[in-house]
Amino acid sequence: LLRMFRDANWQVVCASSAEPTPHQINLADEQITTARVALNCQSFATQLQQWQPTAVLFDRFMLEEQFGWWVDEYCPQALKLLDSEDLHCLRQARAQAFKAKRAVQDSDLAGELALREIAAVLRCDLTLTISQAELSLLTDFYKVPPTQLLYCPFLLPDHQLSPPEVQQPFATRQHLSFIGNFRHEPNWQTVLRLHAWWPTLRALLPAGTELHIYGAYPPPKATALSSVKQGFIVKGWAQDAAVAFSGYRLLLAPLPFGAGLKGKLLEAAIYGCPAVTTTIGVEGLSQQAEYGDFPGLVADDELAFCQAAAQLYQDDVHWTALQQRAQPWLQQFAQSRLTGPLHAHIHDCLTHLAGHRQQHFTGNMLKYHHHRSTRFMGQWIEAKNALAKARAANEIAAPDASGEL
Repeated sequence: LLRMFRDANWQVVCASSAEPTPHQINLADEQITTARVALNCQSFATQLQQWQPTAVLFDRFMLEEQFGWWVDEYCPQALKLLDSEDLHCLRQARAQAFKAKRAVQDSDLAGELALREIAAVLRCDLTLTISQAELSLLTDFYKVPPTQLLYCPFLLPDHQLSPPEVQQPFATRQHLSFIGNFRHEPNWQTVLRLHAWWPTLRALLPAGTELHIYGAYPPPKATALSSVKQGFIVKGWAQDAAVAFSGYRLLLAPLPFGAGLKGKLLEAAIYGCPAVTTTIGVEGLSQQAEYGDFPGLVADDELAFCQAAAQLYQDDVHWTALQQRAQPWLQQFAQSRLTGPLHAHIHDCLTHLAGHRQQHFTGNMLKYHHHRSTRFMGQWIEAKNALAKARAANEIAAPDASGEL
């Protein structure tokens, strides 16, 4: 998204309160300015007044909660965009249902997290929605006006949409893989599911076939699952995610719950690695009934999943047909196809911002009440922090009973 705005000749500032990490991208190399911002601090107002942004994009709803009122107060004419990433309330609802071993109920979708997240959606001028399935949920279940939503899936650079050299044929590939950040609960539950299903699947596969698990931040309980003897090997963090796709015959992703689009399935297709996943995994990725365009197979229960994976692992003809299906399927995420309509929609909203906002009374009402409470809470925290610093400084300077500092 940052590159998309940069390539449209916008001056882009990426502002974050997060601490730097060794693996983050160097945005200076991308001609993108970075800035540190403080939580609950008047300094952010000063920064906003310096930048005078045309638009502000919030990375997930929690950032809109934290910084949205500042934007409304000091840059009221800035277009407020929310990148929902995926619907957190949907993922939480499915997690609750999964743990309770039942189907998702309407009450799961109407909890406190949903109240917060949908309110943030309504307070913003446009919300970038990553999948058509979640766009439908927002309009049909949560009654969000369609005029406040903008479909924005993964934007794949065109060079990734031509068959790369790493698309190795069936005969040169071996073993199965999974990749996912271990701190993301759906990924961890998938690893546990794969470990539980592995004996069933392994019995259907050629002798010596292994399942390799990649992902950042593997906890001791994950590495404890690793067993070379059993062929279930936890590899951990991969410096380049391509290692989890390019040499493997199948990607296994039996996700039990989740939301949004699954980037691992797109990357598998880019590297010519067919996938076996669940209906949750393929959600928002297939445009045809029965997933007829998806470059992989879909199954939900243990036996069906294991049989599908084992048959595909040993079927050169079917496997090759799915690999060849990947490139046409990926075209729906082509950056060159999507960015034009995205820019046109955003520009139109900017041009008619006053009229756009007049259509959305509920959002204006929520903005008024929520931001007043958030503003006063933020100012209270700011004052509390200032008082704590003053007290600490006073204690350091004050003499003790002996009269010494």
